[in-house]
Amino acid sequence: MILLISLLLLFALSVPIAVALGLVSLLGLIMIGDVPLTLVSQRMVTAVNSFPLLAVPFFILAGHLMERGGLSRRLIEFVSALVGTLSGGLALAAVLTCMFFAAISGSSAATAAAVGAVLIPAMQEKGYAKEFSSAVVASSGEMGVIIPPSIPMILYGVLASVSIGDMFLAGIYPGILVAGSVMLVAYYISRRRGYKGNAEVSFAHLLRSFGGALLALLMPFIILGGIYGGVFTPTEAAVVAVVYGLVVGGLVYREFNLKDIPEILVQSARTTSVIMVIIASASLLGWILTREQMPQAIAGAVLGLSESPLVYLLLVNILLLIVGMFFESSAALVILTPILLPIATSLGIDPVHFGVIMIVNLAVGMVTPPLGVNLFITCNIAGIGIETITRSLLPFFVVLILDILIITYVPAISLSLP
Repeated sequence: MILLISLLLLFALSVPIAVALGLVSLLGLIMIGDVPLTLVSQRMVTAVNSFPLLAVPFFILAGHLMERGGLSRRLIEFVSALVGTLSGGLALAAVLTCMFFAAISGSSAATAAAVGAVLIPAMQEKGYAKEFSSAVVASSGEMGVIIPPSIPMILYGVLASVSIGDMFLAGIYPGILVAGSVMLVAYYISRRRGYKGNAEVSFAHLLRSFGGALLALLMPFIILGGIYGGVFTPTEAAVVAVVYGLVVGGLVYREFNLKDIPEILVQSARTTSVIMVIIASASLLGWILTREQMPQAIAGAVLGLSESPLVYLLLVNILLLIVGMFFESSAALVILTPILLPIATSLGIDPVHFGVIMIVNLAVGMVTPPLGVNLFITCNIAGIGIETITRSLLPFFVVLILDILIITYVPAISLSLP
């Protein structure tokens, strides 16, 4: 309780998540008393000293190369030609583009930023409300961590000792479910508000836009096909994605040159460092909780309430939705996976299915106040405050909760492909 209260207090004081986790961990070691403080550096280094985690910086770099290389713009042009003539066409295009870009970036924030930077201003020009435009992109951006490749899936695979390839496969159908449900809500609201589509698009224009986006559309098939065809591992696939981004963005589309590479590398290094320091700090706190047998205590309390897998999954969903409102997904996964997964497996729940449940819940946390990362990004682009978006976000939040329940209680959605 002391650690929890300290953590919440540091969050309330706007201390960065990684620093807050590190300070609370240090407090925990001091309270234990018989553990040397040199353990801090040892555990933090050990946490990130993992070959599979090398995929994280490479996929982040690949995402930045794709964004700078013009792939996101070409995806938007193709998708707009595909669905832009329908009611709410730009909103539908935003959702579909997020789904395609999610299969490139592996990051929710990167997806929301890349798509929102182009489509939120475009929607505003067409008369869409700022709040609605921001809510659509924020809700769709969460697919960045659900549809493979996904950085949280890589992290969960390392923590849970399950196949990262299986986790990638398990995220495909849930990602499509989320995309379809968000599109339905966006279409319904657009019809009610009279948001009309663009003028009719000629077949020739559709073909041209498809040709322009073809190389971007091919990337997920190359990466996932290589993994499941046994050509390379997920970590090696991340390096292939970087090479692909360099070739397509730099040599084919010629959107950047050698002078731009240092800036792209620095941007990617900053993003990577934030994630890695959070993982290291959260891992230290997770080790302390495990040493103090917190997982066993929690397991005993939960199983004392009910030994039903259905009840346990409901409790986990509620917990993760609350945690997702305050914690970054990487930190939440590092701390909670060692606590929640053993109980799940003891109840006969498949660890791959459980991983998808965790990631989808934490993805929804990225679009919920007060610390929803996607909300900060999209509201900043639209030039509005987070408090003004809440009402527009509500219908999307409701349908996302329904998606979570469907994914939770219909395991085949996650497990049929693996």
